[in-house]
Amino acid sequence: MVKKKRTEGSSGSESSEHQDAGFGQGSGTQRSPQQQQQQVGYQGRGQGGYQGRGQQGGYQGGQGGYQGGQGGYQGGQGGYQGGQGGYQGGQPQGGRGWAQRGGYGGGGSQRGGDPQQYHGGPPDQPQQRPPRGSAPPQRRGGSGPQYAGGPSRPPVPELYQATQAPQQPVAALQPTSPGTSVEVPHAESSTKQMLEGSAEQFQKLSVQQEEPNQLAAPASSKSMRFPLRPGKGSTGERCIVKANHFFAELPDKDLHQYDVTINPEMQSRGVNRAVMAQLVTMYRDTHLGKRLPAYDGRKSLYTAGALPFASKEFKITLLDEDDGSGSTRRERDFKVVIKFASRADLHHLGLFLAGRQADAPQEALQVLDIVLRELPTNRYSPVGRSFYSPDLGRRQPLGEGLESWRGFYQSIRPTQMGLSLNIDMSSTAFIEPLPVIDFVTQLLNRDVSARPLSDSDRVKIKKALRGVKVEVTHRGNMRRKYRISGLTSQATRELNFPVDDRGTLKSVVEYFRETYGFSIQHVQWPCLQVGNTHRPNYLPMEVCKIVEGQRYSKRLNERQITALLKVTCQRPQERETDILKTVRHNAYGQDPYAREFGIKISTQLASVEARILPPPRLKYHDTGRERDCLPQVGQWNMMNKKMVNGGTVTNWICINFARNVQDNIARAFCAELAQMCNTSGMAFNPEPVLPPFGGRPDQVERVLKARFHDAMTKLQSNRKELDLLIVILPDNNGSLYGDLKRICETDLGIVSQCCLTKHVFRMSKQYLANVALKINVKVGGRNTVLADALSRRIPNVSDVPTIIFGADVTHPHPGEDSSPSIAAVVASQDWPEITKYAGLVCAQAHRQELIQDLFKEWQDPNRGKVSGGMIKELLISFRRATGQKPQRIIFYRDGVSEGQFYQVLLYELDAIRKACASLEPNYQPPVTFVVVQKRHHTRLFANNHNDRRSVDRSGNILPGTVVDSKICHPTEFDFYLCSHAGIQGTSRPAHYHVLWDENRFSADDLQSLTNNLCYTYVCCSSQSLSILPPAYYAHLAAFRARFYMEPDTSDSGSMISGAAGRGAGGRSTRVPGANAEVRPLPALKENVKRVMFYC
Repeated sequence: MVKKKRTEGSSGSESSEHQDAGFGQGSGTQRSPQQQQQQVGYQGRGQGGYQGRGQQGGYQGGQGGYQGGQGGYQGGQGGYQGGQGGYQGGQPQGGRGWAQRGGYGGGGSQRGGDPQQYHGGPPDQPQQRPPRGSAPPQRRGGSGPQYAGGPSRPPVPELYQATQAPQQPVAALQPTSPGTSVEVPHAESSTKQMLEGSAEQFQKLSVQQEEPNQLAAPASSKSMRFPLRPGKGSTGERCIVKANHFFAELPDKDLHQYDVTINPEMQSRGVNRAVMAQLVTMYRDTHLGKRLPAYDGRKSLYTAGALPFASKEFKITLLDEDDGSGSTRRERDFKVVIKFASRADLHHLGLFLAGRQADAPQEALQVLDIVLRELPTNRYSPVGRSFYSPDLGRRQPLGEGLESWRGFYQSIRPTQMGLSLNIDMSSTAFIEPLPVIDFVTQLLNRDVSARPLSDSDRVKIKKALRGVKVEVTHRGNMRRKYRISGLTSQATRELNFPVDDRGTLKSVVEYFRETYGFSIQHVQWPCLQVGNTHRPNYLPMEVCKIVEGQRYSKRLNERQITALLKVTCQRPQERETDILKTVRHNAYGQDPYAREFGIKISTQLASVEARILPPPRLKYHDTGRERDCLPQVGQWNMMNKKMVNGGTVTNWICINFARNVQDNIARAFCAELAQMCNTSGMAFNPEPVLPPFGGRPDQVERVLKARFHDAMTKLQSNRKELDLLIVILPDNNGSLYGDLKRICETDLGIVSQCCLTKHVFRMSKQYLANVALKINVKVGGRNTVLADALSRRIPNVSDVPTIIFGADVTHPHPGEDSSPSIAAVVASQDWPEITKYAGLVCAQAHRQELIQDLFKEWQDPNRGKVSGGMIKELLISFRRATGQKPQRIIFYRDGVSEGQFYQVLLYELDAIRKACASLEPNYQPPVTFVVVQKRHHTRLFANNHNDRRSVDRSGNILPGTVVDSKICHPTEFDFYLCSHAGIQGTSRPAHYHVLWDENRFSADDLQSLTNNLCYTYVCCSSQSLSILPPAYYAHLAAFRARFYMEPDTSDSGSMISGAAGRGAGGRSTRVPGANAEVRPLPALKENVKRVMFYC
């Protein structure tokens, strides 16, 4: 290798700081107040919901993470868009009551955390058979639904976008206690007047106060207790299911915790563990009193019983890894101090499990978790709470130098049956241990010797290899390891370095030939730069091989995700078998650490009482042969049914960007689609304004604007508007979809429906029916509603005006260190039907989980203190749409981990309270706050896989299966609900945990409401959704916004090419620095805001 001396001007190489510990940070990390970014205002709209399309796959499935197939957050693009950085646009238009306009908007980005969490495929391109959750909702306002009339265009909903405010610094928001004001700079004064006017009219409405069961939002978690379980549910057919939870007997040992200090301090847990392992080997039988301690890799050591000392210092010597050179291995000396800290209280853990204590003793649970992780940590590669090894299953190539490793997830949990060990199967991506030359060849997917590397090639190689550990191969048995920090800017043949203090230069090629007798072949390639920027070292790529066992923590492309999903997707019976094999293989009974601490683990899956909730009856148009429908096994179809409210499409055009689709094929497809829309209950003119037109994908903007201008020129003589644009896209369309949506919705002002080439050629009836459903909600129609909603029979919803919220925050991918997080909130707008949701989106600080803009106050120079925010906007929108203000709030919050429960509830419940109070003094409707979780590892299996009455066609448990006993929380109000039918793989039930309940729901009422709502996903009238629609709409809302961001072409940005541009968005939200303002989104056109463009 070449060690470069530090001489001025001698290095033209690119480098990054030396990394010791791999990549990636988990999602949900909090920033300091100084780092938090805040947006001034919003862009959005009033009524309607969200919708996105996706190919199979989505927010759940196979093995952990966003894994697809069997249900869950399926789908891709869709949702709602708005602009951050100020109130944008929007004039009062129609509606009675308040003149409030505007919503929120933000940039786009995905939920972060594990990069191997996946979401689905193409945007709004319907499939032959859409998966659960394949597209979002609809939006319609005005006088309410018409259930018996013919096809008609219902009054368009009033959807608004606020005016742009000047960009300026804003105050960081922090969780506040009641009564604390949150200062945010003023926005446009006209917007404030609309807000104030809305609030004044809101106060004119009378609200009958509920009985005094409302509680003030607590000031701190110390004064807060989550609701106790109000009894167990009884509705539905009882059955037995098995869960991947294994009973863990509570030990009777005396657990002690000790603080550990290692000097010199090391960041690597691996080094720390090596030091402590050496200490235990040397001193277990003497100074440690024969104790076998468990170590967390950082600062804590745990023992079953006291050590013979309160504090003691040890000196430990570690030998460096043998590099095969035969030379003396370097010794490193460490000083270790072990000091008594506390005793873990297992008595209180026992009380908690028995339901006699409210707070979970987290420390005791943590000790037991660390003890059970000790052995697998030493055996396998730990990643979060999972463990991976090439020995646990066959490796599978993922492409571009990656492979999948099989592993298992393990976590100790408190449940009603006592302690439970949750075991699940998982897979993740590792870097193949290839020669670097071969890795780069796979990465670029071409013969790299054929032509020189381009700038984009170099950027891709540098991003893929930065931080990766390699070993040299040109020195015989000597395999010294290095970590890559970057690439040189020059080719290897051009690299020279000083060999003495006089500045004598020698080329890298010459050095390797003379020193090692190695002739470098790829002299046109750059060298790897290893070490740090102060003392850079050069290694030719061809002398390096990637070290085995390095997890790939960056973003996977769409092909890699598909390959990983194929590996992880298992039928329920196979998964159950593998879980049992894993438990037997782990042999907890022989685990020396488990035996030391007295932990005994069952080898049998937990048998759990469950119930199968009945599906809701769905209402369709009275002119159809079937006026209503009772879904069977979570599925139904549109045969013999008509949409409850059919929309109208009078003027439309088609543009074809697929070169292999001839004009006559495009015309035939459009004619078939128009006929299907009319058959389904719409009024769709079969003749377009202009004939279908072919355009080049690389000229999308010019083609769209020219064709739109031609159509409008023809229409404006009669003062007509264009209702719809149908677009035919190539199957692999890269960033074309996102560019098209941005141009149509923020520049031209037209809603569009995209169709992939493969579906245009097939022209199947099922596909056309699915597209018709999407078009209907985009032009203001509605597909179906719950029959019980129309007959006012939904408990705690139908009796008084009730608004249902869904909220989510999506975070950037790992590696996007300063991209904003995107918060989205949707709210129902059509009580009592509760099928249409308005939504607002805002950008906020990078990886900030608390939704910052739920409520905002700022000083206006003319009007003084002015308030706004997402909740206030949506409450006003509800009043405008229904003529009544909400007397009950149900808030479903997605994406919150258990460790964030208190923080999120404190901050966001307080914001809801303030938003209500800002509309009218003493206006405090009772709130129920429910967290929705899909990122968990509980799986439910049929008790008898061969009993066809207890499984669906995929072998999964039946839709409507609910569990609120045994594996649920010992005392709190939570339940697991599998609301969907499996397609492939093993279904993942959604977990609902009630954090606040002033509406006093019974278990049956909340479980039934949640299950029934899963049948109301407006753009997929064939299958129930695996997660509550409002929560999914919020996810889609945040997701759609990314298409409006300006592209980022920097080395460190996240540009996406090919199919990955559809699945993850082709536009980066990255900004130059952590404290830089998020770029505002372009404003939506007024006529687009009035319809459900995001479906």
